[in-house]
Amino acid sequence: MLKRTLWVAIPLTMMATVITGCSSDDNDAPDTTDPVELTLTRGEQELVNLSNVFAFDLFRVIQDGVNSQILSPLSVTYALGMLNNGAAGETQEQINKVLGFGNYGADSINAFCIKMMRIAPLLDPKTKVMIANNIYLNKGYELKSDFVQKANTFYDATPETRDFADGKTENVINQWASDHTEKMIQKLFDKGQFNPFAVSYLLNAIYFKGLWTNKFDKAKTKQEVFEHAGETEELTYCMMMHQTDKFDYTETADCQVLRLPYGNGSFAMTIFLPKVQSNDVSTNDVPKVPTAEEWQRVNQTIYPAKVDVKLPRFETNTDIGLNSVMAALGMPNAFNPEKADFTNFCNKPTYITMMKQVAKIKLDEEGTEAAAVTVIEVNTTSMPGPSQTIEFHANRPFLYVISERQSGAIFFIGQYTGY
Repeated sequence: MLKRTLWVAIPLTMMATVITGCSSDDNDAPDTTDPVELTLTRGEQELVNLSNVFAFDLFRVIQDGVNSQILSPLSVTYALGMLNNGAAGETQEQINKVLGFGNYGADSINAFCIKMMRIAPLLDPKTKVMIANNIYLNKGYELKSDFVQKANTFYDATPETRDFADGKTENVINQWASDHTEKMIQKLFDKGQFNPFAVSYLLNAIYFKGLWTNKFDKAKTKQEVFEHAGETEELTYCMMMHQTDKFDYTETADCQVLRLPYGNGSFAMTIFLPKVQSNDVSTNDVPKVPTAEEWQRVNQTIYPAKVDVKLPRFETNTDIGLNSVMAALGMPNAFNPEKADFTNFCNKPTYITMMKQVAKIKLDEEGTEAAAVTVIEVNTTSMPGPSQTIEFHANRPFLYVISERQSGAIFFIGQYTGY
């Protein structure tokens, strides 16, 4: 049977509509509220750990040796998690496994997504976290009732039927993405990418804005040399922020690791900075992505220390194609018209023909704002002493992770290289 076109657009920005936890951005006083307790069962914590395995695996595959990048693995989990309720057989098994839920199944992905969606926005009044999901369906097609029920229950998504050929739907979808990412992601489709013959667009938006617990003094920000990635000897300069205070810190064999908290500490950015070589020449290699086990070890060994911090003020935009990446990670059937099984999605046989993520991050003296959008198109067929001031000068390429403190759940992973 001929398999027609199904588009699943999943804009993943840092959590949007549905539930909003926000703070007054014009209040510069440090947040003294205690973090809301995120209580997880042993099984739920295991799901978070498995999701983090996927997060690091995904960034490891897409990591560029030269350019700055930002990615939200959690947004991919929401996007595929919602679509996965329409999958069956080996296709669903592969998606479950790639997302890290192989031994738990689609229902566990749903439970993980709804719990994070409900709780994350409430953890810190100084940090704005939003998550939203939506489904647009082209006229002439019908979604399976069980799929719609799960989209409503676990993703707060209600399908809306439109005529994709009306010349307006592309703008409607782009506006939805903009509305749910505080205008950070305003365009989902490259020229000619929107398909008026598509079956459906599924969207998930994630948005994050966190104010540093200890903000940087703008008067101390100065232009300095950044030893960027690549072989060129041309000097690169950046606006380098500076402060000295007590922060959580640890080291691995290859990196210094610094954790900068937002608000009441429920969320934080963890930075992996390659160590200076023994000849006192700093490396400009992009850091290797840690494993999930190394991530857990960092969380277990980190300790408070006085740190002299230098960190670039930067902005990064990324547009990453994910078809070959996700297939290589272990879900090839979903992209194969002869093998894809999405029989629980709609009344036509479908398969994924395009999947990508658009993401953005802004980091300055006040804090961090980040967003990501994932679009899926489917067709129908040794530690220093605590009294010592540690020097942590991020004047060379570094890796960073934005995560929730209590569970360790990863929202964003990125790298800054000077480019």
